[in-house]
Amino acid sequence: MDWLEFENVAYLNGYQNVCGVDEAGRGPLAGPVCAAAVILPKGMIIEGVNDSKKLSEKKREALFDVVKESAVAYNIAFATVEEIEEYNILNATMLAMKRAVEGLSIAADFAYIDGNRTPTLNIPAEYIIKGDARCMSVAAASILAKVARDRLMLQFADEYPQYFFEKHKGYGTKVHIDAIREFGPCPIHRPSFLTKIK
Repeated sequence: MDWLEFENVAYLNGYQNVCGVDEAGRGPLAGPVCAAAVILPKGMIIEGVNDSKKLSEKKREALFDVVKESAVAYNIAFATVEEIEEYNILNATMLAMKRAVEGLSIAADFAYIDGNRTPTLNIPAEYIIKGDARCMSVAAASILAKVARDRLMLQFADEYPQYFFEKHKGYGTKVHIDAIREFGPCPIHRPSFLTKIK
């Protein structure tokens, strides 16, 4: 598999600062959604980088620092629970992605977006289905987004210990749903995601 196939096409088309973008946290019942944008040096393949879902937590944590140190530029951004509720999860995800790209310290001139649609950006963009397993810069972004969000959920676990966020990071596990039934939702729960929990 050619991890740089997509970036190389963009370079051939004259683009210089090609960023990969991915998100983490669309599915959980609690917490914000996170997105990251990463511009890697031309031709760089980071050993071990892959779709963050295929990596162990320990491996993701190690690669988080490697990606940050290797990148020409990177940015991590969030859309809040309130924004998820106001705009819906899809639009909030697009908002987080837009923030991630537009907050890069070195402006990207082209973006590859994981998934099947692109946010509204001020640069050309293309989506790649399963991009986090096919495109190096998107895979790098997937690691930053996942680790950043997991770390935030650990902070929330200290604030709201009764929900065990450190174990499930807000996803709808039995432990989490049982805790919601016992204690009711807390301020970081997404009300629109809880409608089926009685």
